[in-house]
Amino acid sequence: MADSDDVETTTISISADDTTDEVTVPTGLLDLVAEGDQTAAETVGDVTLLSLASRAHHIVHHGHEADEDLEAQEARIMDLFEERFGVTFGEATGHQH
Repeated sequence: MADSDDVETTTISISADDTTDEVTVPTGLLDLVAEGDQTAAETVGDVTLLSLASRAHHIVHHGHEADEDLEAQEARIMDLFEERFGVTFGEATGHQH
């Protein structure tokens, strides 16, 4: 078994407003989930949007009290998801209501 310290990593920088952050992930996982010739940044962007859409869907539709503002935010992330991926969240995940 390979030692985890021997696994190659890629660090992605994230900027928003006046703040920045970095996230380091195994390069092999980026390669595994990349679509075609996507860059590491594009792959992380896709995973980020998918994760936020999934979390918003769960909060709004699975047991949490959602107000109108939260429902509007969930609707907006679903619109952004469809714009980026060309399919609805339900079509992409097989999870439709």
